[in-house]
Amino acid sequence: MPQVDIINDTTLRITLRLEDATTMIQMAQQNQAEYAQEIITIYEKMPVFEYTHFCFYAYDSARLFERLLGMDPKAYLSFSLDAPESFFYALYGGMAALYESSQHLLEQANVAGTGSDVNAHVSN
Repeated sequence: MPQVDIINDTTLRITLRLEDATTMIQMAQQNQAEYAQEIITIYEKMPVFEYTHFCFYAYDSARLFERLLGMDPKAYLSFSLDAPESFFYALYGGMAALYESSQHLLEQANVAGTGSDVNAHVSN
């Protein structure tokens, strides 16, 4: 479980472990239709960060991250994220495993005419 420390009224410190990446991957897989676009984005953009960091908010891909935390870090002016490289490598590997099927889910939704609302036509 992630550790979220409230430093003061405006600042958070978030600490993640390898196990948190596993949890995120499981949440993404269990709700793949909901998180398909985020899975694709994380997989495609992590190489830019050399696989050892990722800014979930740079690409509008933070819903899964926020679900893991059980809160919205944007409610604070700043936050820091501490996680071992193993967290990021595992997260990337999990997103890689879900990448093609997520693309397929989005393609199905687009063919059905729903745009990015995958949940309208794909059940979990």
